[in-house]
Amino acid sequence: MIFDDFAKALGQIGDPRFRSVLLRGIGLTVLLLAGVTTGVQFLLPDSVSLPWFGEIGWLSSLLSGFVLVAMIGLSVILMVPVASLFTGFFLDQVVDAVEAKHFPALEPANSVSFSETLMDALGFFGLLVVVNLLALIVYLLSTLAAPLVFWAVNGVMLGREYFQMVAMRRLGRAGAKQLRARHRGQIWLAGALMAIPLTVPFVNLVIPVLGVATFTHLFHRVNKTGKPIP
Repeated sequence: MIFDDFAKALGQIGDPRFRSVLLRGIGLTVLLLAGVTTGVQFLLPDSVSLPWFGEIGWLSSLLSGFVLVAMIGLSVILMVPVASLFTGFFLDQVVDAVEAKHFPALEPANSVSFSETLMDALGFFGLLVVVNLLALIVYLLSTLAAPLVFWAVNGVMLGREYFQMVAMRRLGRAGAKQLRARHRGQIWLAGALMAIPLTVPFVNLVIPVLGVATFTHLFHRVNKTGKPIP
């Protein structure tokens, strides 16, 4: 079932509304990561004075190269909260595109204010960062099992938040939470399947849009009525 949801989402990747969100998300993500890298490099000193060696200028260039490589490596972990942050801003456009094509008989969804969307996106971003920082110790200790731990932890977080953001457009916050509790197993699995490719450089730039589309299909599959849960 979940793979069918993903296949439908993938089949719509050529939709102009998908491409619009995808291009903006990629642009903002690249700008943020480049900005962080540039900022760290800017803080590095031009030269370093070491005992017995004196002034060393080339060490700064070496450190700059190390920072660049480190940021590329860290982007594997950072892309999960970063991609989720930006996708939260563009979620409505992706969901509307999916519903227009696959669920044309639906009534218009309830609008969620920009301020509420912003607070949810920022709150989720912060939560993901904190959870992954706390789990970093587990990642380091679990060695070969670290990817599995990473995918499991972020599967819970991504599934929870993406499903909530999609569902609350039609069920409200309380209704979405109730439906999520009834189908937490499917939602976690969909979140874990989303977390796996988010750790693959370049591929991870496409996944947030496909993830939102997949969760839209999942939501409509488990919520047959499209009405708030009593």
